Amino acid sequence: MINTTFDGATKPLIIPESFYGKHEKKCDVCVITFSCKVIEWALANLSCEQVAEIGCCNGNRPIYITQWKGKKIAFYMTLVSSSGAATCIEEARCMIGADKYILFGSCGTLDFGRTDGKLIVPTHAYRDEGLSYHYIPASEYIEIKNWQKVANYFEKKNIPYVAGRTWTTDALYRETAGKADKLRKEGCLTVEMECAGVQAVCMYHGLELYNFLFASDCLDAEQWHNELLGSEKEWDAQIKYFILAMNMAVEL
Repeated sequence: MINTTFDGATKPLIIPESFYGKHEKKCDVCVITFSCKVIEWALANLSCEQVAEIGCCNGNRPIYITQWKGKKIAFYMTLVSSSGAATCIEEARCMIGADKYILFGSCGTLDFGRTDGKLIVPTHAYRDEGLSYHYIPASEYIEIKNWQKVANYFEKKNIPYVAGRTWTTDALYRETAGKADKLRKEGCLTVEMECAGVQAVCMYHGLELYNFLFASDCLDAEQWHNELLGSEKEWDAQIKYFILAMNMAVEL
């Protein structure tokens, strides 16, 4: 069973340095996006230098560094899913040496009344994915360690937000009504695909994760309905929240 396979006693057979070698630290903090539109905007509007590249047989992921309000900040577009996003952090850590990562992206809301018009700060993630069980011992939930710092930043900037649990699942098309109802009752506000796995990798390597979400579609009704997902409004939101993440990075 996957929840009994954690091995904290022996070393991994393969590490990112096996592929990329060892590198000097290039910056302290890195912002992670899921949106190609964010990358297009950043390359068109910022002075960016490509400093590394996450390799993948279905397309490489460049890592860029830019100066933002006097601070050197890295950013890249990650793969979707817990395993994809977490593996990208493994490899980014190896190549640029950053120890702080700000991850933001869209999610489905399980409680429209609480999330409407607000950003969402995940406090704990339900581990309905596979990768996290290989990095830390099994548990139902994993705490998103720096959630209070993200909440404090939003309060300081008068940004409307709500904090609560999230449901991380690899099975996009198996988000059933029964599971949604159960996890809603346990305090889950959202469903997404990455938080649990990314937090587990960060805990394993002693990295700091700062995470926030915005709702793009709704699973808090008899039928799923879409508010932003895949639309130009979502692209605009992704760029808006990238700028917010970069501003947050300056103050870390």
